[in-house]
Amino acid sequence: MASEGLNPFSHLLSEIKIGDDSFNYYNLLGLEDSRYERLPFSIRVLLESAVRNCDNFQVKKEDVNNILDWENNQNDAKGVEVPFRPARVILQDFTGVPAVVDFAAMRDAVKELGGDPKHINPICPADLVIDHSVQVEFSKTSSALQKNQEVEFERNYERFVFLKWGSQALKNLLTVPPGSGIVHQVNLEYLARVVFDEDKLLFPDSLVGTDSHTTMINGLGVVGWGVGGIEAEAVMLGQAVSMVLPKVVGYCITGTLSPLATSTDVVLTITKHLRQVGVVGKFVEFYGPRVEQLSLADRATISNMCPEYRCHSWFLPVDDTTIHYLRQSNREENKISQIETYLKAVKMYRNFMDTSQDPVFSEVASLDLADVVPSLSGPKRPHDRVSVTTMKDDFRQCLGNKVGFKGFGLPSDKHDKTVPFVYEGQEYTPRHGSVVIAAITSCTNTNNPSVMLGAGLLTKNAVEAGLTVAPYIKTSLSPGSGVVTHYLQHSGVTPYLAKLGFDIVGYGCMTCIGNSGPLPEAIVEAIEKNDLVCCGVLSGNRNFEGRIHPNTRANYLASPLLVIAYALAGRVDIDFEKEPLGHSENGNSVYLRDIWPQRTEIHSVEQEHVIPAMFKEVYSRITTGNDRWNKLEAPEGMLYPWDSKSTYIKRPPFFDGMTKELSPIKSIKDAHVLLNLGDSVTTDHISPAGSIARNSAAARYLASRGLTPREFNSYGSRRGNDAVMARGTFANIRLVNKFVGKSGPYTIHMSSGEELEVFDAAERYREENLPVIILAGKEYGSGSSRDWAAKGPSLLGVRAVIAESYERIHRSNLVGMGIIPMQFLEGQTAESLGITGKETLTIDLPEELKTGMIIPVQVNDDHSFEAILRFDTEVELTYFRHGGILNYMIRKMIQ
Repeated sequence: MASEGLNPFSHLLSEIKIGDDSFNYYNLLGLEDSRYERLPFSIRVLLESAVRNCDNFQVKKEDVNNILDWENNQNDAKGVEVPFRPARVILQDFTGVPAVVDFAAMRDAVKELGGDPKHINPICPADLVIDHSVQVEFSKTSSALQKNQEVEFERNYERFVFLKWGSQALKNLLTVPPGSGIVHQVNLEYLARVVFDEDKLLFPDSLVGTDSHTTMINGLGVVGWGVGGIEAEAVMLGQAVSMVLPKVVGYCITGTLSPLATSTDVVLTITKHLRQVGVVGKFVEFYGPRVEQLSLADRATISNMCPEYRCHSWFLPVDDTTIHYLRQSNREENKISQIETYLKAVKMYRNFMDTSQDPVFSEVASLDLADVVPSLSGPKRPHDRVSVTTMKDDFRQCLGNKVGFKGFGLPSDKHDKTVPFVYEGQEYTPRHGSVVIAAITSCTNTNNPSVMLGAGLLTKNAVEAGLTVAPYIKTSLSPGSGVVTHYLQHSGVTPYLAKLGFDIVGYGCMTCIGNSGPLPEAIVEAIEKNDLVCCGVLSGNRNFEGRIHPNTRANYLASPLLVIAYALAGRVDIDFEKEPLGHSENGNSVYLRDIWPQRTEIHSVEQEHVIPAMFKEVYSRITTGNDRWNKLEAPEGMLYPWDSKSTYIKRPPFFDGMTKELSPIKSIKDAHVLLNLGDSVTTDHISPAGSIARNSAAARYLASRGLTPREFNSYGSRRGNDAVMARGTFANIRLVNKFVGKSGPYTIHMSSGEELEVFDAAERYREENLPVIILAGKEYGSGSSRDWAAKGPSLLGVRAVIAESYERIHRSNLVGMGIIPMQFLEGQTAESLGITGKETLTIDLPEELKTGMIIPVQVNDDHSFEAILRFDTEVELTYFRHGGILNYMIRKMIQ
């Protein structure tokens, strides 16, 4: 908080009595401005942060006035930039490890430049949840959880020791050990403050996180969104997030949900609808009397998928439903009183039945819940919703459609191909559409007792009807927290889940991020030899190509209940109305409708078995409950003792040769195009993710360090080693580079004409002292917010990207790593400009860079075209001039 002497709004500081205590808060009603109560509730949170942190340096009085005048300033054409100081930062370990590595390296750099390294600490509170390291190596056994955790600690020993050093050496960093749950669910159930109490000063909880699904917390009335690891580190160091004041779309909820539909069906419907509405860069805020029928868990499910409908942030203010959940999740009564009293005092507490509280919105859209039907999304994108009733026909059409997001390009005579194989002494005949992975996974749904208990009741009914799951289908259950395990056990459904192979395999983000582990060799051989389009069905939030498993070319997002249903069916091309799931012991056909639990039954079980004592039991030992973590011995001291033998943790080269003085901006002369890419290239295509292929550049590097293939682990686990990550950048087997006629991590080294792996070509260009750039289509960098999607290209020597459009977080990350994001003019593409990518391009940068300026790009010596310089704020220009956001912070620290 800015000191009272500097804050021009210090006169708003007021006292409020709650129980026996007195607290201070900034009384926004004291602004005596009628515009305040017209603001969307999410914008009120931005305003409060600006008022509280106003120091006329990072946050100026003008910024407060700009936010207060949101109705006029939220116009796209104006592009009014405002700062935002989140109350905290949340990290998961895939992004947390490189963040702590950067903090450790920054300490070294500050010392080398003559500063005091002890000043490098998170200034803004940060929570790090270790949840991305566990994989489904073992399943379908009661010992799977124990075995997977053993493998997790064995594989990630160096990373965990390093993180434990960070938890001890860095102040203001809370680390939640592995085996505790999924970051967003732990955030929802435990870490979220809703209202902060900082030395008796109350203010709204808010955050940014290094995972795009950070937005899940917005369902609890906490404003938050995902940022790149680079931007998050700057926030941890006390910097404000710079953002363009967003439009806010009001989303009105009407109608009543069908008894057969679930919250997952609601969110898949909303995802498709809001993609059609167009909410990129905007906030979405729910309103309408029917909002109250959405439970807190339903709201969190919807907000988790926010990145898939591509808005900046989704928000549902605190109301009575929020308070009910806080009590259910065992929050203290005095804390709940603080939340309710404070938010009502500043008019941030919502009554959805009172339409007089409806704020002004930039535009409105609506959803009639009665229109929601049971659905899936796929086979390659989370917003390609398919109703269950049309699923069979849709999949069959996808087989023959040309290769793309909804097509596999198979000739019609191959559609009904079956491939017999023997597994565990029995013959099976998989085909196109056969399910080989069925996983109840991801915070999207495991936070929600209604769908989790619904899945449990469905398995109970299925087992009692005599149904089974084919043994070659890899089934798994990874709860988002220990609370889920408690209520599944308490309600008595756990034995039935286990009977169908859905034993608990771990607490973490597993199948949804590709930590699905190996499939049986027999089915892998059948798939690969016969080019089968086999399927994964999971209760996750992302299903991009190549993400879930290399052998599942089609992947569908579904509710936990439908995950069970399709596992029982064994295929996705089934019409549940006309075709049975299987047969009972007496030969009778069993249809899905016969075993589907009633919503009233699910609600009754939830009311009885999801109780505060479970939350108390789990979270009372959240930081100390893992004996393996407790026994880890970590180094002590302010500076980390880097081990040159480590293949997990390595000091990065980002600050090597750094000086106190700024270097002049250099133009890019005669750059070669490293990659020429199309539309919707995701961070899964760019950033190293999943397992490390044995024939990859990263594998060759690890082998040179004496490791065997079984020790390679995943790219995610090695995000603390830049040598591995640089070699894994653009290593996705589904990457399509227009230079080559096949998918994979290949490009053409233009100087020689040779086809090489991307890393090897980049190294050649480096040796030749030639700069490289990337050409891309629409939505470059969509998907998860991964810092290595920017760090990796930086290490490959990429100086600029020229794309038709960008995903918001990724564009920001490119700036944070000193890479120039440029955009073709409206209506122009590389193809329309006659650019093949085999030319050399020169980008002349003027000494005086300005936001959004248009500059020429020279193509060979023949002609030129113009492109937009996508530095959107003055802050971004400052970061770029310093060579990146972290370099800026180091220079700031040693001034």
